[in-house]
Amino acid sequence: MTAEDVIHAWDQADPEAIHPLRQVSEGAYWESGKAQAEMLATVIPDGAKVMDFGCGDGRVTIPMAALGYEVTAVDSSQRMLDRLSERAPNVAIVQAAADGIAAHLGRRKMDAVYCLAVLIHHSYTDCLDMIGKLRAATKLGGILVLDWPVSDQPGEADSWIGVTTWSKEQQVDACQRIGLEPVDSDLPWGVYRAMKTN
Repeated sequence: MTAEDVIHAWDQADPEAIHPLRQVSEGAYWESGKAQAEMLATVIPDGAKVMDFGCGDGRVTIPMAALGYEVTAVDSSQRMLDRLSERAPNVAIVQAAADGIAAHLGRRKMDAVYCLAVLIHHSYTDCLDMIGKLRAATKLGGILVLDWPVSDQPGEADSWIGVTTWSKEQQVDACQRIGLEPVDSDLPWGVYRAMKTN
């Protein structure tokens, strides 16, 4: 599947069906975002300028803003951004795929970027392209938190809801080429520092 296919499928999906906690309750869904924001706050400095790439309807964006972060919420789905705006009209939103980030930011760089539940649905090639653009949007020394899973049996997603996993060797090589230095953390996602490429 291409990145465009994945984006289109997510954009057309029923919001009630795209996160398992919504089937439990709306409250559980929003509480999970608050819990994830609190985890992100353990590695992202207070008051940082952050980008939530693939923000959806703001499940994590809104609690990050409530914690005092200056959040730019980015998603390719205008439907999702409209839902976010209804709940949090003061959050800066940008409709863009990875290719559109640079046009929005210009020379401005983020202190931190987080991307949860986005990269896992894309091919190796599209994922690398996205990570490279997220790294380019992050200032040197800044933090990236990426849902970029490693597996002993890596494989690419075969549907818009599938999960792509990487071998440890693939990920190490990609980090070196893109300019990411892994940071030890207790988070369920990879944490990286933006570095110059070799």
